[in-house]
Amino acid sequence: MKYFLLGAFASAFFLFGIAMLYGYAGQIQFRAINAAIEAGTGSAVLLWSGLALVAVGLLFKAGAVPFHVWTPDVYQGAPTPVTAFMAACTKTAAFGAAVWDYRAVIGTIAVLTMLVGAILAVTQTDIKRLLAYSSIANAGYLLVGLLAVPRAEGISATLFYLVAYGFTVLAAFAVVTLVRDADGEATHLSRWAGLARRSPLFAALFTFLLLAFAGIPLTSGFTSKFAVFAAAQGAGQTWLLIVGVLSSMILAFPYLRVVVMMWLSEPGENTPTVSLPGTLTSAALAIGALATLLLGVAPAAVLDLTSQVAQFVR
Repeated sequence: MKYFLLGAFASAFFLFGIAMLYGYAGQIQFRAINAAIEAGTGSAVLLWSGLALVAVGLLFKAGAVPFHVWTPDVYQGAPTPVTAFMAACTKTAAFGAAVWDYRAVIGTIAVLTMLVGAILAVTQTDIKRLLAYSSIANAGYLLVGLLAVPRAEGISATLFYLVAYGFTVLAAFAVVTLVRDADGEATHLSRWAGLARRSPLFAALFTFLLLAFAGIPLTSGFTSKFAVFAAAQGAGQTWLLIVGVLSSMILAFPYLRVVVMMWLSEPGENTPTVSLPGTLTSAALAIGALATLLLGVAPAAVLDLTSQVAQFVR
């Protein structure tokens, strides 16, 4: 219900912004809006109001601060397959539609999003809420890449990050669906203690995915973060690079805490079992984990593809 109501308001903001931009330019194509801006014949009030409302709608879909409050509750309450779809796809849609040039405003939002997501992730005791705040922090990293979008490197890095994060988070939620007991999914972190003793294979797989989220080398997380931060550095956004690295260090703590709980804690009476995955879950796990590995050790092909797409988008 919370997502429905807030999503309806965000969609209304987005559509109202589109209507204002149409009133300004007479069309809603990017090229026509840009031509109207260069001509300077329309109302500045319509232009800036429209852009602001469109930005609000997109930032809500991306889960960026201060439009992030729906994310933890929806991730925790929704069925895990739906949560995985939202985590992997809504950011792709939101950032795929975003061509923003509010550098000061977006930069501030990026800093707040990275820090709020990283700091609040440390306090979580539920694995799905932890991944929710992780997704908020990752929205901040994507905003860092967007600030370098006028450069081809910025577009390429952002697209690569979306691909890498999408595969990793899909595999992570696939593992979460398998850890269950008689009452259903066991998402409280205390229940994951000693899980490696019960199922070392899936514990190792989830450890690998968490290390990718943390940005450890030889994973797609490291490659994608490096690409985004390098693009920001090339665009002169050094302050965002510094904040991004610091927030990544903070965000590594809750990931490593889960790893330590799985491998170094003794299993308790309430430690759940890991169910055997079905065909679709197995496919999601295999594809997501393989993509996370390949994009970490051999990312050249996808980076070249995103570079070509960046040239096309420009």
